[in-house]
Amino acid sequence: MLEIKNLEANVEETQILKGINQLPKAERPAFGKQVNEIKRHLEGLFSRVSENISEMELKSTLGREIDPTLPSPECESGALHLLTQVRENICSIFRQAGFSVAEGSEVETEFFCFDALNTLPDHPARDLQDTFYLPESLSLGNVLRRGGERYLLRTHTSAVQIRTMLERNPPLRILSPGRVFRRDTADATHSPNFHQVEGLYVDRNVSVKDLKAVLDFFSRSLLGPEAKTRFRPHFFPYTEPSFEVDFQSSHLAKVGTEWTEILGCGMVDPAVFEAVGYDSQEWTGYAFGIGIDRVAQILHGVDDMRILFQNDVRFLRQFR
Repeated sequence: MLEIKNLEANVEETQILKGINQLPKAERPAFGKQVNEIKRHLEGLFSRVSENISEMELKSTLGREIDPTLPSPECESGALHLLTQVRENICSIFRQAGFSVAEGSEVETEFFCFDALNTLPDHPARDLQDTFYLPESLSLGNVLRRGGERYLLRTHTSAVQIRTMLERNPPLRILSPGRVFRRDTADATHSPNFHQVEGLYVDRNVSVKDLKAVLDFFSRSLLGPEAKTRFRPHFFPYTEPSFEVDFQSSHLAKVGTEWTEILGCGMVDPAVFEAVGYDSQEWTGYAFGIGIDRVAQILHGVDDMRILFQNDVRFLRQFR
């Protein structure tokens, strides 16, 4: 009914405006102004009546007043992403062991990502096919360089450790969680971007025994009191000796192996201390790196890493 009356009003308004031509020229502006004022007044009336009718229809449907502060019954409450949950869990465990969190930029330079970490210029990790380098002409005022080295997307969060050691004197005990980037083809176990938590402890007389103790604490906190760790010799440019660490626990039966590789670690190479101005004769330390995505896959039986980044609501709702 309202739409019909509105249409009739428009017809009458059109006829009135057509009548302007019959008036003397001197009277036409005042008449047109008056018609426009009446038009705006009528439009306001129609709008308010339309809103009232809509509200009455909605009230009659619901049978009660509307409280706009109530949550929508059609929307579920949000939750942290699975990777964020795993990251916070890992950081929480190491905080209990005295570690604090230090974060840095995802854009880094060759010095902080490679040179200071004893990664020589001919190391394969520095090749174009392994690392995302940014244009040489790029200049970033908030990411300081040591010289004229190139910018890149960081390949590990160890760069945060270097920047922290350059800013702070030992002893220190830090975690550096965050996203990192490498030129990997996305498949079930690899992604060009993934997430790490790296740890660094520097003090006097730090030994492999201290490293083993903190990782035993981590494994039992993460997987239960029956969890065990196993060190295997490995090579990393910035630690010596270096190890890959396997975990064993009943929680890992779903992956189909008795021992599962979780992380890499080692004692900080003296060359790294020299790069940041620490006296390697006085200070020693250990470092470790944990793949957040890998831990999430192992803990929750996710057999394809790509699903962690696809934002499939059916998958995400399982971890609310």
